[in-house]
Order: sequence, then C-alpha cells, then structure tokens
Amino acid sequence: MLSSKAMLDGHGKESPYFQGWKEYEKNAYDDVKNPTGIIQMGLAENQYLLKTWIENNQDATRFTNNRESVFRYLALFQDYHGLPAFKNVLAEFMAEIRGNKVSFDPRKLVLMAGATAASETLMFCIAEHGDAFLLPTPYYPG
Repeated sequence: MLSSKAMLDGHGKESPYFQGWKEYEKNAYDDVKNPTGIIQMGLAENQYLLKTWIENNQDATRFTNNRESVFRYLALFQDYHGLPAFKNVLAEFMAEIRGNKVSFDPRKLVLMAGATAASETLMFCIAEHGDAFLLPTPYYPG
C-alpha cells in the first residue's frame, strides 16, 4: 500500500514541473533565434552553456549513435524513468546471474543513485506523517 504522499496527483507528466517544461520546449531561449524565449532554470543543468561548450569542443561529438552525436543526451539529466536501453540490459543481466530462473520487467525497475536515495524514496512511498524508521548504522546521512 502506498502512502498518501505517493498517491498525490502532483507527480509525473501532469505535475506543475512538467507543465513548465512543456512551455519551455515550445518557447526555448536562443540568443539569436529567440532572445525573448524561456530560460529553463528548474534543473541544475546549463543547456545554453552546454551548447556553447559543444560548439567549442567538437571532439565531444564523437559519441555517436547512427552517426548522430549523443553527447548532449548523455551530458544532461536523463528521463526520470531511467534510460530504457540500460534498464533492458540490467534486467537481462539480473536474470542471467539468477540462472535465468527469474525474469525481470525493465519497466518495473526503479534506478536510484545509491542506497541513501533508494531508502529515502521508499520511505516517502510507504510512510505516513508521524511514522518513524530505525536505520541501521553505518549509514551515510548526506
């Protein structure tokens, strides 16, 4: 059973965050083509600076897929659902190390940036206001 916080409608593609992102994609700032456009400041990534950096560091474009540079895609934040190709390979690997006795659905894998992030996410999903948890030590409280 999910917590009331996890059940809120403020998550996902219909959240205010993603509504703002959609507006940004329709009217993105460009110093030449659209100087009155929107500058995305909701993420800790500088897309404008990255564009300029790539123009001045062409060797970064050697990371390609079908002869098209994927450096920008790799350098910026990924879809919060995770990279589908990575999740597919991870599901195959997890099945293989279990002797292919178990299968994993890559659509149901949640990728986290370590145990701290996974613990925090899990707590938000199952805890209600006022619930308490005991955490074993050592534990990085960062």
